[in-house]
Amino acid sequence: MLLAFSLLSVAYAADNGLAITPPMGWRSWNLYGANVNQKLIEGIIDGMVARKRMVDGRLVSLCDLGYCDVGLDDNWQACGSGAGTNFHDANGYPIVNLDRFPDMLAMTTYAHKHGLTAGWYGNNCICSEQNTADRKYYEGDVNALIAFGYDAVKLDGCGAQTDLQLYYELFNATGKAITIENCHWGSQYPFEPNSTWCPWNFYRTSGDVRAEYSSIISNLQTTIKYALSGLSGPGCWAYPDMLEVGCANGPGGPSDPGLTPQETRSHFGAWSIVSSPLTLSHDVNNDTIMDAIWPVIANPEVINVNQAWYGHSGSPFYNGTSSQYFYKPIGRNQVAVLLMNQALAPANLTFTFTDIPAQLDCKTSQCSVRDLWARRTLGRFGPKYTVTVDGHDAAFLMLSS
Repeated sequence: MLLAFSLLSVAYAADNGLAITPPMGWRSWNLYGANVNQKLIEGIIDGMVARKRMVDGRLVSLCDLGYCDVGLDDNWQACGSGAGTNFHDANGYPIVNLDRFPDMLAMTTYAHKHGLTAGWYGNNCICSEQNTADRKYYEGDVNALIAFGYDAVKLDGCGAQTDLQLYYELFNATGKAITIENCHWGSQYPFEPNSTWCPWNFYRTSGDVRAEYSSIISNLQTTIKYALSGLSGPGCWAYPDMLEVGCANGPGGPSDPGLTPQETRSHFGAWSIVSSPLTLSHDVNNDTIMDAIWPVIANPEVINVNQAWYGHSGSPFYNGTSSQYFYKPIGRNQVAVLLMNQALAPANLTFTFTDIPAQLDCKTSQCSVRDLWARRTLGRFGPKYTVTVDGHDAAFLMLSS
């Protein structure tokens, strides 16, 4: 059954050969919002490849860990400069704000020089256009993306260019494979795949996430139906928005309180176990922030859970009044489990191995239990396991026979 599930997920995915595992990288909006420019993006590129922190005894960069895409979000365009539109010329070509981005190709070349891919942004929300549904505007966007050397694109839902099938066909016709994000907020058609159609590589299942725990939990729930229906998998991943680790008081405003260390761990663990793309959005050049979140975002065992595929993208097997337990099969007789304490106070969380809907030979006896946060094997337990979890925190375990 798991094999059939896996083949189904591959069969309907975009056939550009990309995003076979959940994409990993960084995007500009949560940090810079509209206040973005070429110099800032090039500074992020430097930060993504800087080897300043240790993993397993060696200095590594974010890209060494898999975060190898840098994405530019909104406000690169010259609002009001278009011919009868907002920022497209008469031939359908998008017009760049040269004060902010004097040389787009130089910027993407800089990313490529450092071993990174570069992501762009279309159907923009700042100065959104409502009269650009003609094919020439799609062609203009695609031609510009190729000319500027981009490798990926985030297609938002604010303008008139919502035909993602047309975008997909035009990108494929260029001969260059482009990773496509459908950012239609889980609500604006087309926002979700079906069993035969997914002309993008990952798709937003929700509205924008904020740097507050309730927003994290709300967005997480939107992935569940896609996991249960087999519509999140290689080449077509369900995505509850960017990561808010290390973020606070960004474009969401002062109402975003930021996440505690416990909430940060819970957030990253949740996105990992549901196979969400892992898109960082914090200041990677701020050493205070990076030092604080590095043990979470640089944990190779947690990243491995996110990147693994064994027929199911990850979903809950228990929903309590103040707790929720997720599972994701990692291989034969191996399953990851995330135990989320959604209450404010510490709690003892208990689960029974037989409740996990995944193949596990030790379900009725004893399984090996490994703490993925601590990267330490705890011993053999079963057929139940109990762990004390702080408020808004999550225990991340690997069970194996």
